[in-house]
Amino acid sequence: MEEIINWIRSKNPDLDGEIAGDTDLIESRLIASVSFLEFIALLEELTGKPVDVSSLSVADFRTIDRIKENFLAPVA
Repeated sequence: MEEIINWIRSKNPDLDGEIAGDTDLIESRLIASVSFLEFIALLEELTGKPVDVSSLSVADFRTIDRIKENFLAPVA
């Protein structure tokens, strides 16, 4: 998750404080639409798997917790 938080901070240099797991990244504009494809590329790099954006919704990316659950949790 550190890589994702570092990426968010790089896109938001004025951001102070911690990013909580339940912070709404979309509503707070920490992940902006103009950098969303770059964010998808980061997820693909971190997971080593392609992200099929056609099967996803914005809710899948809304919080750090959701990103972790949807993309970085171990597969059972």
